[in-house]
Amino acid sequence: MIRFQQVSLMRGVKPLLESVDVTLNPGDKIGLIGANGAGKSSLFAMLRGELHADQGSVDFPARWRVAHVAQETPALDRSAIDYAIDGDTTLRRLEAELAQLESQPDTPENGTRLGELHGALADAGVYTVRSRAEQLLTGLGFSLAQMEQPVASFSGGWRMRLNLAQALMCPSDLLLLDEPTNHLDLDAILWLEDWLKRYEGTLLVISHDRDFLDGVVNVIVHIDERKLKRYSGNYSAFERQRAAQLELQQGMFEKQQRQRAHLQSFIDRFKAKATKARQAQSRMKALAKMEELAPLRAAAEFSFEFREPASAPNPLLVMEDVDAGYRSEDARSGAVTEKKIVSGINFSLQSGQRIGLLGVNGAGKSTLIKTIATEIAPLNGSAHTGKGLVIGYFAQHQVEMLRHDESPLWHLMRIAPDTREQELRNFLGSFNFDGTMATSSIAPFSGGEKARLALALIVWQRPNLLLLDEPTNHLDLETREALTMALAQFEGTLVLVSHDRHLLRATTDQFLIVADGRLQPFDGDLDDYRDWLFKTKLAGKEAVAPLPAASEASKESKPAAPAIDRREQKKLEAEQRQKLAALRKPIDARIKRLEEQMAKCNARKSDLEAQLAQESIYEASNKDALKQLLTDQAWCTRELADLETEWLEQQETLEQLDSST
Repeated sequence: MIRFQQVSLMRGVKPLLESVDVTLNPGDKIGLIGANGAGKSSLFAMLRGELHADQGSVDFPARWRVAHVAQETPALDRSAIDYAIDGDTTLRRLEAELAQLESQPDTPENGTRLGELHGALADAGVYTVRSRAEQLLTGLGFSLAQMEQPVASFSGGWRMRLNLAQALMCPSDLLLLDEPTNHLDLDAILWLEDWLKRYEGTLLVISHDRDFLDGVVNVIVHIDERKLKRYSGNYSAFERQRAAQLELQQGMFEKQQRQRAHLQSFIDRFKAKATKARQAQSRMKALAKMEELAPLRAAAEFSFEFREPASAPNPLLVMEDVDAGYRSEDARSGAVTEKKIVSGINFSLQSGQRIGLLGVNGAGKSTLIKTIATEIAPLNGSAHTGKGLVIGYFAQHQVEMLRHDESPLWHLMRIAPDTREQELRNFLGSFNFDGTMATSSIAPFSGGEKARLALALIVWQRPNLLLLDEPTNHLDLETREALTMALAQFEGTLVLVSHDRHLLRATTDQFLIVADGRLQPFDGDLDDYRDWLFKTKLAGKEAVAPLPAASEASKESKPAAPAIDRREQKKLEAEQRQKLAALRKPIDARIKRLEEQMAKCNARKSDLEAQLAQESIYEASNKDALKQLLTDQAWCTRELADLETEWLEQQETLEQLDSST
């Protein structure tokens, strides 16, 4: 097991951990969470032996093999697959020893050692290592051709995938993964999630992807207020337990405040009266001895909202027989070549649509988004935009496009030169760029802060069409949740590419998929997409698995043909959808509120049941406390029943509304 005993850690003058005690069991799959800068990566460094605690000890079995993802990748001429196999250091060491021994003269001793080495290599899996490496790299999105390319030929994101492959190749008892999903597409994340479920060692993972944590971990360790607290279950279970604890903590604090006020009131009234002096003195002592509870530390939750679009053209965009791809010109001959990525796109965007764009890595999602955003021109076909279209485009590498030597205020003034500076400062403040931070160079900002600035610049422009290509890269859980809430309330049209399944589920209501070089409807949910991906990977090539059959609703939502009557029909359909959306909106909002209330009520009920399960509560001295707990339990049960009844009624109303259209 891993045991932290009275561990304290400082980085410079900043205390990260103070007198921490926590125990992690062998085979646990642990999600390590906490605010940026709380000390998650430093804790990993302690487990790797790169940092040492200022006080206390961190212990785990000395024989454990520890694997982690390297942060740097040298520009090697070595092939990608050989680099991945290098992660199995035991195998490579045995191979090196064998090569050295084979170059020496034959002696009985050398012959014996040769036999031992061949046996050890067989035990280490030398005969299957290449196929295992191929499976890993395929799962992480590499083609067979890419596996033979030199490491130096890959970009930074792909090199991080190679480092991840090395860590997974290494036979280990403890696997440390720091943000492993940051450079992965959804298909690679789903594959990694499945691989980690089958991992037999102890796993510690830092991640801001709540669905990934829910799918992989069975323990959460939360760094908060320089302490480590262990919670059983996945991330959703942690949220429920944490909410119940905070609610209980707030109740205890409020109760103590009432007690303190009562004691202080008595002291103030009677300390000057001789007849009451002794009682006042005893209450003063009681007040002094009372350990003051801290108030509920409500983290300043970050939130923002997209401003209402100035106009809503309909349709926003129509593409007819468009081929999306890239043109390049030969510098010597001037010859122009075209690389077609997605062909035959017939696609229209109606006002209010919320589309999630699916597809395996390299299928052409980003190319399609760039074409819609007019970043690249169609190779063939025509694209018509509605009058008043305002596009808010967040590119996959948007953070890299910012001027790192300039300030947030400078970036905003570029797109709003006629706006008063104070108004721009106020707007930046709503994105947590306060005071000098608004006028400081963004070079030292974290990746999350830069991504937040890029979002702020988009929000300012009041777009009616949002095109978001992996907007959650670098964002922490709090900012991801803020983005999810803002997009759920966005009144314009949305096209989203994301590996964050929680974001996709919460903000989109239909899926399209880029596969086989075509844009097609995907009639299914993310679970169906997961099944399709695994069928595809088993077959060893993209799109051999048939897509889920399109429903009638999906067929009706296909883009309009150029004919006048068909376009008029599409216009009427769009108006009908808008009317339905307007009717659904208050019901959806009420259902969401009811679900939040039911979650809180369930958490409170679980807490009450836990207290009632303690034997001490039934002692005579706790009679009043038991009575109060039973009263609270009865009230909570009744309240939950009322909420569930209303939730069912609202769902029935929603179903009737949908069936009537």
